[in-house]
Amino acid sequence: MASVVLQRIQQRATQADQVLKQLKAQLWTLKQNAMVNQCKAEEEKLSVENANLQKEVNQLKVRLVQAELKNGKKQVPLPTAATAATVAVPATATAPATKSVEPTTKPAEENKQTAKKAKKEAKPKKEPQKPVAEGPIDVSRLDMRVGFIVNASKHPDADSLYVEEVDLGEGRIRTVISGLVKHVPLDKLIKRQAVFLCNLKPAKMRGILSEAMIMCASTPEKVEIINPPEGSAIGDRIFADGYAGSPDAQLNPKKKIWEQIKPGLQINGSGEATYKGAVWRVEGKDKPCKAPTMTDSPIS
Repeated sequence: MASVVLQRIQQRATQADQVLKQLKAQLWTLKQNAMVNQCKAEEEKLSVENANLQKEVNQLKVRLVQAELKNGKKQVPLPTAATAATVAVPATATAPATKSVEPTTKPAEENKQTAKKAKKEAKPKKEPQKPVAEGPIDVSRLDMRVGFIVNASKHPDADSLYVEEVDLGEGRIRTVISGLVKHVPLDKLIKRQAVFLCNLKPAKMRGILSEAMIMCASTPEKVEIINPPEGSAIGDRIFADGYAGSPDAQLNPKKKIWEQIKPGLQINGSGEATYKGAVWRVEGKDKPCKAPTMTDSPIS
């Protein structure tokens, strides 16, 4: 009997705990709802106060504008909320404001236009630039110099080409690519002087930049390197008899200057390098530039 009573007491205690938990949950929910309602009420109150303050500010702005207009102060309408306030001013008050805008804007525009006009008049007219007079297209435009081949080797990507290291008296070594493998043995190319055309635009040949061109007597069957006179110094300029003038810093490939001069370059019957019959020389040397054995052949 006692165990039954004890069991009932435990059940009632458990039920009491559950009821207590439910009451606590309901109480928490009530508190949350109360807070939300309180916040909403506060928010509504603040919104009303804010609207009243905004209304009061707008009224004060209108009064300020009216007071300024009565005192003769000019009004410039701005594209903001203030513009709406000024529009609400009676027509008798706003009329002077609209009139007063005109004298402030028009003179400013007129001043700007006058200043622009004066600036245009003061600006001197630019005279068209005269085109730079170029010299005649002849061998004097070529920068041909005596160079010394310091070293040479076969091109890594082209069996018919040599890669030469050339001293032209500039304080640096130029790289020159030449298609001489089939015509000149490597041991006859290294450690010797030759004539080089130095003002062609550098161009890549199979991936390596060539900065000059070695001048040769050339036919389909045979090619020979043109020799400068004995006693020539590295960097000596080559010129043709009767053709004075300074060479171009770099021949313009678009104007095809080299292509126009090239047909006049020829090895004559005596093996001398010439331009339209005028022999190539180094200043101070009597002997001309010559091909070793070839005669009556083009130069390239």
